[in-house]
Amino acid sequence: MTEATIRNKPGMASVKDMPLLQDGPPPGGFAPVRYARRIPNKGPSAVAIFLTTFGVFSWGMYEVGKGNKIRRAIKEEKYAARRAILPMLQAEEDERFVKEWKKYLEEEARIMKDVPGWKVGESVYHSGRWMPPASGELRPEVW
Repeated sequence: MTEATIRNKPGMASVKDMPLLQDGPPPGGFAPVRYARRIPNKGPSAVAIFLTTFGVFSWGMYEVGKGNKIRRAIKEEKYAARRAILPMLQAEEDERFVKEWKKYLEEEARIMKDVPGWKVGESVYHSGRWMPPASGELRPEVW
């Protein structure tokens, strides 16, 4: 568009003849310019975050406590079962020990038959105390 059509002046006109048109503020003025930093208030407050965290932590500790009670009950049940079966296991071990001890004494009698004054099964330490062998087998080399 030409300047003449914009200013409603037909034909060619000098710039000086044209009416003055100047930009200005709208009626009532411009809105105030915001120059301060304004961070929008989004998300939960600090109190809400703290209470939520405290609630989740409390619930987790409650669940841990429940798990500990269950684990203790299972452990106690296992120990009770072991205490109940212990006499039978001890009897089986004693029976195995007696069999091995007899084999040991027979082998000792066979090996020491030519030694005068040797008593089979007598302790060489003469302490007066009897102690079972420390290992599971009496003498592994005797079969």
